[in-house]
Amino acid sequence: MIPATLPAPLAPYDLAFWLIGAVILLLLALSAFFSGSDTALTAASRSKLRARTDKGDRRAEAALEALDDSERLNGAILVGDNFVKILAASLATALGMRVLGWGGVALAVLVMALLVLVLAEVLPRTWARLAPEDVAGRIARPLGAFARFLAPVVWAVRLIVRGLLVPFGIRANHSGPVFSVQDEIADALAVAQSSGTVQKEDRDLLMGALDLGERSVEEVMLHRSGIEMIDADLGAAEVLDLVLKSPHTRLPVFRGERENVIGVIHAKDLLRGVRRALQERGPEALQNFDVLSTAMPPYFVPETTPLDEQMREFLNRRTHFALVVDEYGSLRGLITLEDILEEIVGEITDEHDTEATQSLVPGPQGDYLVDGAMTIRDLNRALDWTLPDEEANTVAGLVIHMAQSIPAAGQVFSFQGYRFEIVARRENRITRLRIRPLEQPLPDDEAQAH
Repeated sequence: MIPATLPAPLAPYDLAFWLIGAVILLLLALSAFFSGSDTALTAASRSKLRARTDKGDRRAEAALEALDDSERLNGAILVGDNFVKILAASLATALGMRVLGWGGVALAVLVMALLVLVLAEVLPRTWARLAPEDVAGRIARPLGAFARFLAPVVWAVRLIVRGLLVPFGIRANHSGPVFSVQDEIADALAVAQSSGTVQKEDRDLLMGALDLGERSVEEVMLHRSGIEMIDADLGAAEVLDLVLKSPHTRLPVFRGERENVIGVIHAKDLLRGVRRALQERGPEALQNFDVLSTAMPPYFVPETTPLDEQMREFLNRRTHFALVVDEYGSLRGLITLEDILEEIVGEITDEHDTEATQSLVPGPQGDYLVDGAMTIRDLNRALDWTLPDEEANTVAGLVIHMAQSIPAAGQVFSFQGYRFEIVARRENRITRLRIRPLEQPLPDDEAQAH
């Protein structure tokens, strides 16, 4: 119920009026601190901070430590900023009511909205964007102290959030982050692209880098059916011929069956070995040349390895090539450093790439002729489509999953708002499809085959 009488009004010359006003300004300053800290920690360059640290800058060193502990600091920023904003708005509403009565409530809301927007959001974030490394260095230590003070509150908020998600069947990883900024960055990039501030190519590049930790080796590897391999029982002349004809510099060597990979031949190592043998023993050296003497030991990786971890492992091992195996040790495919980089920058081709046909060919009616082995993610990124990739990695795999069979050439399917026509099939593989968006997407339960 609304009280019949209001508390005695405050006059502008009352001490309580000025005390409450000072507290509101202090809270706005704290909110500006949190907003600027959030922007500075997001925009600060690690390389610039590291360069400053090497020159003895203690603030830059503190900022680097803060970036390494960004999850805890993000939680403190989120909790602290919301608390001070709500408290400032509540005090301003109470002050407006005491000074002007019920009419002061609306005035307090308007004034606080303007002050929060200008002083606590736009101004500190603009300053932080103009000099992110300087701001990060200044706020790192006080923000760290505040995060330690708020640690129990942040922990309690995480616990409550996870508890609220349980009834919906969502179980958050207790060791994983709750206050992640990746989704916010993705949303910001989408808005920036729609407004024309960021080009699609730049957005794809940034999102590709952000998604590396969320994707596994299995999703980008070359399937074993497409791997060029060398039989260890072949003669040296035949191996040389295969290596020279191949567009690849590294080729796995198997003995008996393709699953039994015993080494990896690098074209340069093989040519060096052959040249050395010819110099020592003459032309007849090729007859007894041991190809495996130039092979490197195979490097195997699990198919579930995240791409960012695999890229770091490639850099640490100073190698670019790995064979992918499943949990039973069976060969699944191969992955290279170039495959991972292509997830960020797009397709990389050179003068030795022999693929003459495009994997994505536009048609006259708004449709596209697509290679069945093309990944769903590459197709979505190229055309800004939204095909699901939870159940399959390739376009052909998605059609087989939705159809629950291996369709024949000429069959047409409509699901997920797109029309799929099977153009070509080789044995049990769909090799070419024609795809176009439907004008009115069909719901999942109405997906049908013709």
